Amino acid sequence: MRKYGLYDATRGLTLAVAAGLAGLLLYLASQVGMQSTIRFWASLGIVAAAGLVLALAPVLGGWTNGLRLRLSPGTFVLGFLPVLVCVGWILMATQPGNGWHEGTIVSWSHSLGLMGVIHAVGLWHGALAFGFGLVLGTTLDAVPVPVDEAVAGRRPEQRVVTPVERKRPVWRQRPATDTVEDEPITAEREAAQNAEPNTVTVGPHTKDTRERTR
Repeated sequence: MRKYGLYDATRGLTLAVAAGLAGLLLYLASQVGMQSTIRFWASLGIVAAAGLVLALAPVLGGWTNGLRLRLSPGTFVLGFLPVLVCVGWILMATQPGNGWHEGTIVSWSHSLGLMGVIHAVGLWHGALAFGFGLVLGTTLDAVPVPVDEAVAGRRPEQRVVTPVERKRPVWRQRPATDTVEDEPITAEREAAQNAEPNTVTVGPHTKDTRERTR
């Protein structure tokens, strides 16, 4: 368990900082108020940012483990967009005053028979905005860095020169950057250099041979 000590500690500290920042954002939202349409949307935007910060805390803590941030397209389309439509519909239908598209949304809600549910759920404006930010944060996750990108920034590894190769003449030493593909060719060259020269065995001279050579 010791190998996860730094990782767990980093995640814990990141979560604590994110929770503190989320609390600060909630306090700022309470100072803005909801007396007007502009204040209503500004306050709920700050509350949504608090939920987003809290949702990103585990993901940001994973960066210490060699991970990177990625947007999940499937989660965004299948999970976030329906929440965006539902939360946006309820907030626009229950916003104070004559806000953006309020009359149209209220008319559609009455036609669909949803106004009772919208009024009941709309009492929790802050919870809806905070959950909206949480869902948006879950569309981001931490994934390992691709192998190609990780290897691209590395320097090529050099081959270790053995003591036997150090004793060889300079012209016979292999360069330190030889690759594995060059080893068969180099082995053939070394075998040819170390091979004994071709010799022809000559038998003893006979009498007839000596007479011919005179």
